[in-house]
Amino acid sequence: MEQLITGIHHVTALAGKAQSNIDFYAGILGLRLVKKTVNFDAPEVYHFYYGNEQGGPGSILTFFPYGSIPSGRHGKGMLNTTSFSVPLSSIDYWQARLQQFGISYKPLQERFEGEVYLYFEDKDGLGLELVFNDRDERTGFTYGAIPPEHAIKGFYHVEIWEEGYERTAALLTEQLDHKLIAEKGNRFRFAANDIPGNYVDILCTPDSLRGLGGNGTVHHIAFATADAQTQQAVRIKIAQRMLNPTPVLDRQYFTSIYFREPGGVLFEIATAGPGFAVDEEPQHLGEALKLPALYEPRRNQIEKAVEPVQLNLHQYK
Repeated sequence: MEQLITGIHHVTALAGKAQSNIDFYAGILGLRLVKKTVNFDAPEVYHFYYGNEQGGPGSILTFFPYGSIPSGRHGKGMLNTTSFSVPLSSIDYWQARLQQFGISYKPLQERFEGEVYLYFEDKDGLGLELVFNDRDERTGFTYGAIPPEHAIKGFYHVEIWEEGYERTAALLTEQLDHKLIAEKGNRFRFAANDIPGNYVDILCTPDSLRGLGGNGTVHHIAFATADAQTQQAVRIKIAQRMLNPTPVLDRQYFTSIYFREPGGVLFEIATAGPGFAVDEEPQHLGEALKLPALYEPRRNQIEKAVEPVQLNLHQYK
């Protein structure tokens, strides 16, 4: 049977100030700003995409920087931690870099054998990890401030907290082509492909409070599918599970459907293409403000509504 879901496509979160967001993710973490556009549902708000050099699925973290919205709360029914994959030899480098820019982090821990991780949060409180490992064969991206041998390669995994794992696990394994590949205590790890960038961990946390959406929380996670045909096949499977998927929506760089998984997390199914080079040359990704066609007639108004931002990379060497 054809595999319809190939792994994680992207994660989208809510943030505060736009410039602070760029400074943290492109400046301190060194991710490439692959697209600077606007929220389809609120065009006066930016939509930033960060990732590897091409913005490939499994590397893309995106943000809606709303400015001064209330802070959210981590808890069950939410994706609370997004982790990045870095080489095992980079532990000392990243500890020193986080210290250099005043970012607090928890002591190193080991989750599964050979998987050492470091937890920290961005300036809005979004839960992040660096997972140090020698399993990731992808090439990291760097603007030059971070040595190539220490550059982030993309995601490693995401962590979802749930009341119980069974219903979400059934969705992942029966409709979304995932398999249970590891478990330890209250943690259950699933993957469509058993390689870094595609791991989905479900934590059973029945005693935790329910999460609240807001600044510093994840809005949704998107899973990757090859094209419109496979996306439609997934949509049918989701509808048969009575999870009420949306119609297919054009998101300029991919098409999407959305639905809530049984625990409450918003899931998206996004196509691999056409990709971020559809409206910018690969060497110039993220440089200009790109607008969906329906908002292009309002460019002057939108450019006045969003705050000017820039890559201040020289400050983060």
